[in-house]
Amino acid sequence: MSSGIKRLFDELRGTSVAVIHPPGADCNVLVDQLRRIGCNVKSLWPCPPSPPAAIDVVFVFVAAERGSEHLWSGVDCEAVVIALVDYENPTVLKGILDLNAQAVINKPFRPTGVLSTLILARASKGYQDRLLLKVTKLEEALRSRREIERAVKLLAERQGLTDIQAYEQIRRQASNKRISVVEVCAAVNSAGSVLDGLWPLDR
Repeated sequence: MSSGIKRLFDELRGTSVAVIHPPGADCNVLVDQLRRIGCNVKSLWPCPPSPPAAIDVVFVFVAAERGSEHLWSGVDCEAVVIALVDYENPTVLKGILDLNAQAVINKPFRPTGVLSTLILARASKGYQDRLLLKVTKLEEALRSRREIERAVKLLAERQGLTDIQAYEQIRRQASNKRISVVEVCAAVNSAGSVLDGLWPLDR
């Protein structure tokens, strides 16, 4: 077994899994296979009003007649979500989308395919989380840039400076106060009294 495959198996061992499905033969097939893989599994039914806490992966049944009507939104769940379905209709498909499921398993459940679905769903969730983190950082960088541009323009107009000179004033003030440039810019933009206190720097 290659080191990469072994690592995938090692990561699955001890994974906390919740199976939200009515009790019965189908549920038993899934739970037994997950335990053979090495997961720590607990069965829940009926569906709890909120995502189960301290769980890495949630397998959740989407009923054909109710879809996501009785389920929580996928945006509220930090775990990997795998939808369980016994029928495909518009209601079920909407339920899958509302759950933001990373994978789907159709009934009747079989041991074959559970492992691959679990691995792919975890990989998909990891990729989504990395993308969201990048987007969050980019949005924060954009907000910071706008804050700086606004403050530079304000100082340049009030002090009769060029944009370069205004930015240098802000940078020096940030250095003197041991705070970030963005924090100084936010203060400049939010209060004229703060602006009046920025100069002269050597006072």
